[in-house]
Amino acid sequence: MTKDSTKTDTIIRAGSVPAMPRRAALALGLGAGAAAVGARPARAQGQTVKVALLAPMSGPWARQGQMMRLGADMAIDEINQSGGVRALGGAQMELVVFDAGDSTEKAKNAAQRMVAQHPDLVGGTGAWLSSFTLAVTEVTERAEIPWMTLSYSDAITNRGFRYVFQMSPTADDQASKALPTILNLAKAATGKQPTTIGLIAGNDASAVSFMRPIRETELAKHHLRAVVDETYTPPLSDATSIVQRVRNGRPEFLLCITSNVPDTKLLMDKFAEYRLGGDRLPKVGNGGALGAPELGEVVGANIIQGLMGIVANWGGKGQEELAQRFTARTGEPWLNQDSLMTYADMMILREATERAGVADRRKVADQIRAFDLTDGVALLSPGGRLKFDEKGRRVGAELVIIQWQSGRAVSVFPPSVATHTAIWPST
Repeated sequence: MTKDSTKTDTIIRAGSVPAMPRRAALALGLGAGAAAVGARPARAQGQTVKVALLAPMSGPWARQGQMMRLGADMAIDEINQSGGVRALGGAQMELVVFDAGDSTEKAKNAAQRMVAQHPDLVGGTGAWLSSFTLAVTEVTERAEIPWMTLSYSDAITNRGFRYVFQMSPTADDQASKALPTILNLAKAATGKQPTTIGLIAGNDASAVSFMRPIRETELAKHHLRAVVDETYTPPLSDATSIVQRVRNGRPEFLLCITSNVPDTKLLMDKFAEYRLGGDRLPKVGNGGALGAPELGEVVGANIIQGLMGIVANWGGKGQEELAQRFTARTGEPWLNQDSLMTYADMMILREATERAGVADRRKVADQIRAFDLTDGVALLSPGGRLKFDEKGRRVGAELVIIQWQSGRAVSVFPPSVATHTAIWPST
């Protein structure tokens, strides 16, 4: 195993890496994820089933990579402690972790190292940011490695690939469902439907994919006029000019599509400075970073109150016992999208290997394609069904909305997942 200043590749079989304290992660600029991925020797006895996690463990998206790592570690431990892969005589599952870093080039290089160093992989998951996932899956597809992903971009499963399995609703699907859901929440709270909207989004692949149908069809369909439309390159260095345009445009609510905690903090702080906090301008974003616990800590409960986020999964109704195990193990205050979905991915790879009866990546992929489950691992995802279409997209993947209420990110939609009732901040 090699190391340089931009990557950390590790192997884990059982046991967990302690969670980095959230305040410590923030103090290090959320770029200290690699420090939480210290190498540990793998136990070599008996047969193992090797799976991979490739995610940002350094750079501005390191916190999300760490959350994915926590979910994967927990799943691997529970699988091994419950008897491993029984169809293979109790073979233990072994997790290899690779750092996608902070660029598509680093993510692709990590994928190439992963494939070269671990030819016996049966599957993997990653790489969080859609731009990274697009690059990584070019490599995993050639190697015929079944690859699970929570990334949103439609482009990921629009390339005719056979070994990529997208667990989240795609960005196009989210875009078509998001506005009517949000408008219904607004109308229920205020008695009227908004007619103006502000748009702020990064230019990463997921945001671009999400915003394209919003701009092209969804605004007109729902009689909305964009009075502000801003695109930026993450990470954001200054939010002043963007927020000034929002203040001048005076939208009735705002779609604010960021991909990391520092960008969201910059914007929320600047909105508060310009008297556009959570009690004045309703805001909606998307992605797991919007529910990161440290966001509430560093921005403040009053400023972030009412902020909504569109995600693919959350530790809400039906996941209470799993959430309790997760918080007890990690010290995290709640079970978030990134940890829950990566936990589910590990369980899916185990289930597929059990059904294949052999640690062969192609046969494991065949089993994933054949899934049509409504119990067991299927219950880890909203909608309760595990089936993939011909593109590799999960059939019936549901949009979930979370909202910051009293200092916590809680699920408010759909009713099957929601633990709280949505509120619409007064304008």
